[in-house]
Amino acid sequence: MRPAPALNATSWTMPPLLRASVGVHALAAGVAAVEPQAWSWAVAGVALNHAVLTAAGLWPRSRWLGANLVRLPAASAARGEVALTIDDGPDPEVTPQVLELLDAHGARATFFCIAQRAAAQPALAREIVARGHSVQNHSHAHRHNFALLGPRGFEREIARAQQVLGDITGERPSCFRAPAGLRNPFLDPVLHRLGLTLVSWTRRGFDTREADASRVLARLTGGLRGGDILLLHDGHAARAAGGRPVVLDVLPSLLDTCRQAGLRCITLPQALQTAQPAVS
Repeated sequence: MRPAPALNATSWTMPPLLRASVGVHALAAGVAAVEPQAWSWAVAGVALNHAVLTAAGLWPRSRWLGANLVRLPAASAARGEVALTIDDGPDPEVTPQVLELLDAHGARATFFCIAQRAAAQPALAREIVARGHSVQNHSHAHRHNFALLGPRGFEREIARAQQVLGDITGERPSCFRAPAGLRNPFLDPVLHRLGLTLVSWTRRGFDTREADASRVLARLTGGLRGGDILLLHDGHAARAAGGRPVVLDVLPSLLDTCRQAGLRCITLPQALQTAQPAVS
């Protein structure tokens, strides 16, 4: 495995919304101390602030809680590149078929893997990388309460996934996607310290609950253009009436659409190397 990179030594910069939240709490405390009869207004202000923070955490594409990659860099978009991201695997049934489809179309993808699943299927995780794709961090266990964790919980969950995925594939992830895209204000400083970039998406197929391939495809291709980050799933994929995972029916048409539009599917690490020319 490649040597583990040093933790980010630069200081974390608090996002404007969080700085404002600190001010709101300080102001509320001051008002309650100086004008006790106004305590209800102070509580209301704090409650409103917490509602805004919660809304920001429930909006996966929000940048209010810190940096969040929702589109590829401008240079990558100008080259006609898109990033196909595939979440929640590896799955021993679905992922091998996804890899075959990608190979048949000459496309590269980024697999946001759950570390526990990768540990259960290490050969498959290594096969993803061997075929020219990228494995990135989608947490260790994909906990349903991930967005409710505090700093230590985030640190344990994400750092453990970094170690597991790095040990298996030989490459430490540089990108992180939160389970369901949900988070809270404690996540950004943890990602900064671990040197990870938070990635969400431009458009998603909702293919974990939608079994109609045509509807999933329409969500992904409507207005499709260079720089888009697309989200599908090899794990937890919805299945059509015959039991076939919908992602397997969507991918061929999606990749054909990209080709016809002159778009090229590359991995996130490739796209983020904006100072270098595109690899043909």
